[in-house]
Amino acid sequence: MHIYYTLSNFSDDGINIEFPGLDGAFTFGSDMHDALYMAKDLLAGWLINAEDDGESIPEPLQPFEIPVPKDDLLIPIEVNTEIYRLKFDNQAIKKTLTIPRYLDALGKEENINFSLVLTEALKEKFCV
Repeated sequence: MHIYYTLSNFSDDGINIEFPGLDGAFTFGSDMHDALYMAKDLLAGWLINAEDDGESIPEPLQPFEIPVPKDDLLIPIEVNTEIYRLKFDNQAIKKTLTIPRYLDALGKEENINFSLVLTEALKEKFCV
């Protein structure tokens, strides 16, 4: 698990994100939800690329080490690179589960792909 801090500032067209201490780690979002999503995705990608290239991962700066301009926000972003790696490993695995009979009947009637429904529900549940 890694936690790094962003400097976030508002502009006319959205929110700019910078990771102090990580060279070239800048991103943007149209609103706060989008900006935080983009920040998490950028951080995971940055760290995974560094790991894969054999580079050392810089120690995260602590909040008191980061000068924060007047109108900026200091926001912590947490990522688990192991989970991100698994997220992009699309190998399917078989799961056995139990559902109520009536849901099974309704699903079959509607030609529901139960694996797809479960996958979509889990992605929504875990915000991935």
